Amino acid sequence: MRPVFFDIHSHLNDASFNDDRREAILRLQDKNTWTITVGVDKKMSQKACEMTLLADGLFASVGMHPTDNMKENFSSDFYRGLAEKYPKVVAIGECGLDYFRIPLEKIESEKKRQKELFEKHIELAIGLDKPLMIHCRSSLSGRDGNAYQDIIEILVSKKREYGEKLRGNIHFFADSVETAKKYFELDFTISFTGVITFTTQYNDVVAYAPLRKILSETDAPYVAPVPYRGKRCEPIYVEKVVKKIAEIRAESPEAVQNILVDNAFRVFNIKSKQ
Repeated sequence: MRPVFFDIHSHLNDASFNDDRREAILRLQDKNTWTITVGVDKKMSQKACEMTLLADGLFASVGMHPTDNMKENFSSDFYRGLAEKYPKVVAIGECGLDYFRIPLEKIESEKKRQKELFEKHIELAIGLDKPLMIHCRSSLSGRDGNAYQDIIEILVSKKREYGEKLRGNIHFFADSVETAKKYFELDFTISFTGVITFTTQYNDVVAYAPLRKILSETDAPYVAPVPYRGKRCEPIYVEKVVKKIAEIRAESPEAVQNILVDNAFRVFNIKSKQ
């Protein structure tokens, strides 16, 4: 059965769902909503994969977040093994660059580490012929450089080498129209979270972006949309994100939700029954 909504980035594997994970999945099924559960290290990627066995509409992305687990050494073999064992692994990541809280004395070494880690994910994704699930966050002060621009530079270089095989999505997009254009030129999509329901800061990007280049997500359990602010976010709340996208664009909610589902199927190579 085709879903009505598709949350392309959630963390149903997060400990905040330990007491009612199955109920949260049942709520998804009741709303005919699908989601991709995203791993941030070995443990959480393994858990995301195991969750794909629990329901038809559950998929997984496997990889290592740039800063969530600083003690883990990246293992391409481990993540490749997960992707090969579990057919519903549809992306590699959450990977990318996060400059949000780099100590001043470690700026250059940490940026170098993160870039090398990101490039390892790119090589893995190319080898598996899967899209990237990219995390990107700059520092508040801008002191440490622009993570969005650094990712673009890496992708431009790798695109020359790999062409169309290099593809994916910039999750939780929170930058400008000009930055979005550069990602679109690389044939990457961007996704929006519940943040757009309580700030107008990204309305211009939502309105400008070609609808074919937009995906919907929650990043649950984080950033719950209005009217759930202050509560744990759930993947079923992606409906609020989709409706806000349609409102900002002054387009039919039904048409927008259908196209966003189509986009998720295309970007992550998902069939109606998988």
